[in-house]
Amino acid sequence: MTSHERPRFSGFRPPAVPDVEMRGFWGNRIDAVADKTAMILYERCVSAGMFDQIDPTRPVPPVKMPWHTRADGTPDTVNVQMFWDSDVAKVIETAAYALYRKPNPDLEAKIDAIIVMFADLQQPDGYMNSWFVRMQPGQRWNNLRDCHELYCAGHLMEAAVAYFHATGKRKLLDVMCRYADHIDETFGPNPGQKPGYCGHEEIELALIRLGRTTGEQRYLDLARYFVEQRGQQPHYFDVEAAARGAAPSQWRHKTYLYNQSHIPVREQTKVVGHAVRAMYLYSGMADVATEFDDDSLTETLKGLWEDLTSKQMYVTGGIGPAASNEGFTDYYDLPNETAYAETCAAVALMMWASRMLGRGPDRHYADIMEQALYNGALSGLSIDGERFFYDNPLESRGDHHRWTWHRCPCCPPNIARTVAAIGSYMYGVAADGIAVHLYGSNTARLSAGATAVTLTQETDYPTNGRVGITISLEAPAGFALWLRVPGWCEVPALTLNGKPVGQSEMRDGYIHLKREWQNGDRLELELPMQVRALHAHPAVRADLGRVAIARGPLIYCAEEVDNDADLNALIVPEDLTPSTTVEMPELGGALAIDLPVRRELWPQRSGRLYDTHPPEFAETVARFVPYHLWDNRDPGQMLVWIRGRR
Repeated sequence: MTSHERPRFSGFRPPAVPDVEMRGFWGNRIDAVADKTAMILYERCVSAGMFDQIDPTRPVPPVKMPWHTRADGTPDTVNVQMFWDSDVAKVIETAAYALYRKPNPDLEAKIDAIIVMFADLQQPDGYMNSWFVRMQPGQRWNNLRDCHELYCAGHLMEAAVAYFHATGKRKLLDVMCRYADHIDETFGPNPGQKPGYCGHEEIELALIRLGRTTGEQRYLDLARYFVEQRGQQPHYFDVEAAARGAAPSQWRHKTYLYNQSHIPVREQTKVVGHAVRAMYLYSGMADVATEFDDDSLTETLKGLWEDLTSKQMYVTGGIGPAASNEGFTDYYDLPNETAYAETCAAVALMMWASRMLGRGPDRHYADIMEQALYNGALSGLSIDGERFFYDNPLESRGDHHRWTWHRCPCCPPNIARTVAAIGSYMYGVAADGIAVHLYGSNTARLSAGATAVTLTQETDYPTNGRVGITISLEAPAGFALWLRVPGWCEVPALTLNGKPVGQSEMRDGYIHLKREWQNGDRLELELPMQVRALHAHPAVRADLGRVAIARGPLIYCAEEVDNDADLNALIVPEDLTPSTTVEMPELGGALAIDLPVRRELWPQRSGRLYDTHPPEFAETVARFVPYHLWDNRDPGQMLVWIRGRR
């Protein structure tokens, strides 16, 4: 395809995962992924039969997963087995980060064997998809709306980049470059090309990642094309449906709002449809905006960001309340017990936030990235790294638990790869400086332009908000450093080499320090963490008269194991200063919050459903634990939004 004008990159890029060595809170989580989760994911792919489909040396397996059905009960064109390639790709990516963390010859050999399967699967023209090579040969590229071919390709591109960075091995990277070349030849505006794009966005951000790694401009251009082409008329999904003899009206999702192709992306103002697809689209748009310095895309994304975070996001950073479309419904429709809030959606929101920071440090995005990370995303992985949430409600009667696997196993490897790659979310690197977006104990080997900089963070974050940052340089150097001050922190304090630093240089929620830095310079940032009560917008009917307890970046919940049953009988006071924190060894040393509350004693009324007498109350102490840690102990009820005393 014809190359667009070469981008004038002037933004911030995330560091590669190997550039940031995590310790402390995140180090422990990454170790759990390296020690357990990566191999568990591999073994569960084996049990599901995924490699029987991918490996061309094995007999073609039967279709194991049921076909989706349309509203009229007839079989649809899709089942989850069609996109197994993407699940395996995320397992490869998780393993790549685990291998960087801890060498594991057995795991590496298993991943190398999978890569050989994909290499042997690749066709002479570069095409590679296990479903359409082996299960339904001859039907490639005829249903982009439903069949996830480009989505699978995108995840494999991401896996290839990760495995190359972690091991230095190019085999999968070379395979995916050949596949990307085939896709570039197949799709575009020129005669003989298909003017299409994927029904499930992902390849857009993956092509940017592949292009950044290889330096191949065509991959960046193709990402831009897929973004620009989405929703244009005549609508490609109508055209391709007609070409295969299908009526667009037969589609079970009925509306192109579902996959954000209802109108061109620059005309979109409301976040709609399938939550993961939307977040992946916006992530790709943000990447394109950064690479091509496209302010018009950025302005569109700012409007969409405001629409999501002010009207459609849970306090946990979870998004997408409905199971029916795995996505969005109406403004302020945020039920708690039936919340879908898919783990993948919170991960994808993090990805979008991280990419919005590509245009420059802005607390507006980094705060939400942190909120989704510590709450809506991290809840998807048990503390031992063995079990997974697909959906993440904010209330449970005791019957919602993590899975060992799922018929659509997208979430387990997605949260695993995110945890293992968390170092890449901590910083943003530009030609003239470094932005510190997230806090956690780590050593980062970065570059500000041509200057090599090592930043060492020492902190117990998120347990407390004291952060020490030491700067190591080979020689004095001038560059800018941006330090985020979270919106939940009311009175931050900063010192440089023991001397107070004022906040006159605060920009967009970041303290901006531009100076000649010396080797050994030491910054001490204090971010006091007070227990606070959050109130919901009155239009969120599910939360009327209730509060959510928070401390630092963490949202807290009450569990039956600590508080007995009937959590809705608990009433939180307005004054939270009597609260205390308690370390919980059984939850990895996390801090619980003990808070004096009242408990309504209605159950003592001989089973009456209604009564003219006002309820009685008892003073008690309730314990709240970080939301991401719930369901790691004895099963029972859970509640985020607690009744508040007025």
